[in-house]
Amino acid sequence: MENQYNYYNPNEMNGNYQYGGYGTNSQPEPEKPDKKKKTGKSVPKAVAVGGLAILFGVVSSAVFLTSNVVGTRLLGLDSGTSSVSTSSKTVGNSTPLSTSSSVVTSDVSGIVENVMPSIVSITSMSVEEVQSFFGGTYQQQTEGAGTGIIIGQNDSELLIVTNNHVVEGSNTLTVTFNDESSVEANIKGTNSDYDVAVIAVPLEDISDDTMEAISVATLGDSTELKVGEPAIAIGNALGYGQSVTTGVISALDRSVSTTDSQTGQTVESSVKLIQTDAAINPGNSGGALVNANGEVVGINSSKLVGDSVEGVGYAIPISDVSDLIEQLMNQETREKVAEADQGALGIRGISVSDAFSEQLELPQGVYVSEVTSGGGAEAAGMSRGCIITAINGTSISSMEGLQEQLQYYAKGETVTLTIQVPQTTGDYQEQTLDVTLGEKQ
Repeated sequence: MENQYNYYNPNEMNGNYQYGGYGTNSQPEPEKPDKKKKTGKSVPKAVAVGGLAILFGVVSSAVFLTSNVVGTRLLGLDSGTSSVSTSSKTVGNSTPLSTSSSVVTSDVSGIVENVMPSIVSITSMSVEEVQSFFGGTYQQQTEGAGTGIIIGQNDSELLIVTNNHVVEGSNTLTVTFNDESSVEANIKGTNSDYDVAVIAVPLEDISDDTMEAISVATLGDSTELKVGEPAIAIGNALGYGQSVTTGVISALDRSVSTTDSQTGQTVESSVKLIQTDAAINPGNSGGALVNANGEVVGINSSKLVGDSVEGVGYAIPISDVSDLIEQLMNQETREKVAEADQGALGIRGISVSDAFSEQLELPQGVYVSEVTSGGGAEAAGMSRGCIITAINGTSISSMEGLQEQLQYYAKGETVTLTIQVPQTTGDYQEQTLDVTLGEKQ
């Protein structure tokens, strides 16, 4: 492509090539007799004019560059609209952040290296009844993947927090640590309303090498989070093993509604959630949302992300469930009882959801619509209209949550129920009942 710029050539004029008054088609000017001849070499006008032009250009450029440097370096002015300024600042434990006009990037490898030993992969195995093509049913074993966070240990167990939906309905749970070693775990306590569970691994099943390779996570204060600050999500995404995604805190105090897969009802989350654009996929559930200090500020939940949504993930604020987690940690570790041996309360109940509770001014829990004759609830003195809110200290807000808890108790065992008893004034009074479980009907 030809150059489109036209440069001025002082030697080319109307086809005659001249320089200092000399040319092939011109004659030299005769000297004027009335003026004295100058001594020394004369300076051609073209050279003089050209020299002045060059000198002016050099001076102008120097002035422009000097003002530009002074403005940029001393006054902090941007030198051009098309340039992108970069800088570096420190966040948290001396973690450098490179910032530009529109993007925040960070090398989080140091943070991840410190946090990763406290993150585990969880594999759940469950048995489901599936209807066959011919109308019959058969049992099928299914495998699920999730993540957990090591939050402490007692004299005999290592304690791990995760989402309730990761362990719900499972027959066996397998935990894989950072060094790739795997052991079986038991459920210590669950809460379906807040989608939180604590599982336990016997210390005697963990090798000394693994104990040296793992660590307990440092929990942060999610109430101090600010929109726009960096966020790191760590978890067993898609069941492939631990992976890391980064983003920012997109929003706080989000209310999210989900559809119950069993009832089809719309259920609103019991806790206000953290929204982030760090990718959270199936398998990330129960993993850690970490701040720039390497502190766990949230428990990720892929259950709350729609298939058609991109750039929106949710996490349970760690400060909002810290008391609940401590309560679950202190419960007795139990194993599920075989279905034929599971006990029953002897009631029929209806879930009192959070929204339903607000509308009718009822306590949230399980409304007892019928007390079965001859059952354990009747023998303990329970009456129709009571609302069950807890079993052995674990909060209950739905019939599904109550049934989930009863899977850990055999017939003949005694459980302590926390109930709300209606009064003639229209208020409710809290009581506790010890109920001996009977056979399932």
